[in-house]
Amino acid sequence: MFAPKYTITNRLLSNIKRVNTLINNLNSKRFPHIVFVELERIAREVSSYASTSIEGNPLPLTEVKKILKSTPAHIRESEKEVLNYNQALGELNKLLRDKSRSIPSDKFVHSFVSSSHQDARYSRSLNKKLGQGSINFSLDLILSIHKQVMAGLLLDFETGSLRQKPVVVSNPRTGQAVYLPPDAKDVRKLITGLTDFVKDNKNIIDLLILAGIFHKQFVLIHPFLDGNGRTTRLVTKVLLAEMGLNTFNLFSFENYYNKNVTRYFETVGEKGDYYDLVNQIDFTDWLEYFTEGIIDELLRVQKILPKVATSPSTELQKHHRKLLEFIKKKGFIKDSDYAKLVHRAKATRALDFQKLIGMGLIKRRGKGRATYYITQ
Repeated sequence: MFAPKYTITNRLLSNIKRVNTLINNLNSKRFPHIVFVELERIAREVSSYASTSIEGNPLPLTEVKKILKSTPAHIRESEKEVLNYNQALGELNKLLRDKSRSIPSDKFVHSFVSSSHQDARYSRSLNKKLGQGSINFSLDLILSIHKQVMAGLLLDFETGSLRQKPVVVSNPRTGQAVYLPPDAKDVRKLITGLTDFVKDNKNIIDLLILAGIFHKQFVLIHPFLDGNGRTTRLVTKVLLAEMGLNTFNLFSFENYYNKNVTRYFETVGEKGDYYDLVNQIDFTDWLEYFTEGIIDELLRVQKILPKVATSPSTELQKHHRKLLEFIKKKGFIKDSDYAKLVHRAKATRALDFQKLIGMGLIKRRGKGRATYYITQ
């Protein structure tokens, strides 16, 4: 039975309290829905870039933004990695929105840590709330996420399937083997033990700590031939979202790891043979680092929020509002409808549609003269 070793140090406790304070500060602010749409767009760009960059993808953030805005006709493997990750982010975010009924649309996140921190039993009342309508955390969910992330990058029978072969974790810079994960025959048992541990302790261990434990242990099990890191980070996002810290539309903790990839690998990983290490692995250092990453990104969001709230990209003009109101009443709008609403040239109207598409407020349907637009 999986029983991780860790200590609630003063530093870890301080980090958890700091996260709670930052969340409360963010929750005290009110911004138009469009600001959240823009934050989500930025977060997905940064996450797609950072999480693939950690694994060695050479594409810079500027190129990632272009790819996500307009998919290339001929997709290279590096571009496929980014597109897959972004698609997985989008689909998981939609699933969380459909399932989570307790997260208010006008708040950033829930306050999820109580003022009492005597041991690892924090915030039970919120945990009970989140049990309603949350995603069913299971091996099937993990496999489906891996299948999305690695589609077209591995052989079909290797995507969404636990590995049947041994793997070696090497230093990405020197190529030297540094860690031997468990044998393939033990992978299913270990992953099942980990998912059971998470489900059994949702009302016992603080979910921030629980998400951190999952993250490191999943990396150590290394259940797939490839795509372990990207899958780990996406599943960790799901766990964080279950406690109300929905990083899909807030920020990118992957960005924190990508700032110092060497430190991330050294902290989340281990050196040696899993079977020699298993009884002495201590999660404390990692949990401190993990919570620091959440703090770092919350601070970044806090800093850019005023800029996003007042930027031209989030400002809707009177003609934009007329367009959206028309769709709300009729269900869709064509360019000919929009031309009757406003005195704007055809090229300018096209830019209006493009802006609202880029903001995630509408989407295009049909082609040519049959083109029309609906809300997202």
